[in-house]
Amino acid sequence: MQEHPSSVSSFDASAKPHRPPHRTLFERLTALISPEPDNRSELLDILHDAHERNLIDADALSMIEGVFQVSDLSARDIMVPRPQMDVIDISTPIEEWMPLVLKTGHSRFPVVDGDRDKVIGTLLAKDLLRYYADESFDVRNKVRPAVFIPESKRLNVLLRDFRANRNHMAIVVDEYGAVAGLITIEDVLEQIVGDIEDEFDIDKEEDNILRVRDGLHGPRWRVNAITDIDEFNETLGTDLTEDAVDTVGGLVVTHLGRVPRKGDRFDIGQLHFQVLRADARRVDMLLVEKLPTSPAPAED
Repeated sequence: MQEHPSSVSSFDASAKPHRPPHRTLFERLTALISPEPDNRSELLDILHDAHERNLIDADALSMIEGVFQVSDLSARDIMVPRPQMDVIDISTPIEEWMPLVLKTGHSRFPVVDGDRDKVIGTLLAKDLLRYYADESFDVRNKVRPAVFIPESKRLNVLLRDFRANRNHMAIVVDEYGAVAGLITIEDVLEQIVGDIEDEFDIDKEEDNILRVRDGLHGPRWRVNAITDIDEFNETLGTDLTEDAVDTVGGLVVTHLGRVPRKGDRFDIGQLHFQVLRADARRVDMLLVEKLPTSPAPAED
């Protein structure tokens, strides 16, 4: 009888274990001179260097920075503050708030019942189309459940939730459960891809400086980088001066000695600045907060 070779006999004992390819002397020297980044800051420095050598363009660099930014920012940093929210008060006749729907052109609205703190849901503008064709139209039947999130929720977590649950808007509440503002998926995506022309963008001609929710030290302002320094001083009651530049963005670039990056935080005098939007070429939007004044030393 012919013997069949066993699986053991097919094993080649002389086969050598797989080893990674041998690195040349040049490759080893390159690794010593240019080691892999150990932290995010070093990685961003490498990316900026790649941009300067035209290996990646400014838009790609800005989006990569934006991806890092969403993990550092929370809902309170970019939300539409409660006073600026366009809401539908369902306790009033539809004829009273329908002009607001037509004027703003929003795709969805928070629905309140007599009080801005009493958000009962959201209403899609497209659901109101039947109002003009159906005499028995009941707007309360069109209200959808609202999504509530805390101010501290990180944007990367929020974006994941938006995608998983197919939501586009959330109501932001403070630690006491009061409505603090709202945030949309477009607001989060803007931190990655830059400005998206939507209903919540501030008017750069009209609203160069917009008061937002107070921070740890008091009032905060969202400031367009092209705002004149004189307008900034007049609104905030400051006395910033810089002979070589005219705008707040120019002042910031002069102070840092470089183009600011998203997420940069720094102080100029008694003001704390945070860069909300920027790309490799320019700064676009800043968050500004006055720092508490240090008490004068007691006289002997």
